Amino acid sequence: MTERNKVTVLGIGNILMGDEGFGVHFVRWFSKRYAETKGLHIVDGGTLGYKLLDIICSCDHLIVVDVLKLDDAPGSIYRFTKEKMEMHMPPPTTAHEVTFPDVLFKSEMLGEAPATIFLCIIPENYKDLDMNMSGFLSDKFNDMEKLLVSELEKLNILPERLPDA
Repeated sequence: MTERNKVTVLGIGNILMGDEGFGVHFVRWFSKRYAETKGLHIVDGGTLGYKLLDIICSCDHLIVVDVLKLDDAPGSIYRFTKEKMEMHMPPPTTAHEVTFPDVLFKSEMLGEAPATIFLCIIPENYKDLDMNMSGFLSDKFNDMEKLLVSELEKLNILPERLPDA
């Protein structure tokens, strides 16, 4: 049996699609600002799909950082439980497409689903091939950081900010 992490922060998204990669860029940025913390695992999940299953099944609490394509102002930040998030997920575009909720559902079927929340931001540009996020969304890292640290504190995880970070 895999040793369980108390909390996993999982950044997901496609870094080749501009702001779609926000979750990945954010967790990389966050990892450079905070010391390693016992009970906390920070993961760049990219677009790994079912390859994330072991990571998801090995934690008690999962905090997913991602974009959410809603009709709202770019940069708006949302916090959802898994149940609320399912109401905002678009249907797959093909029969073979694996969405992140599919992976979570599989963890439930295995009886190893963690308590999950989503911290999501509305992207500005997610349709163009671009390895860079918009500066506008990069400027939202500090807002997302505050929300994430608050969520971690609720779980008694107290990340220590590195000097000069």
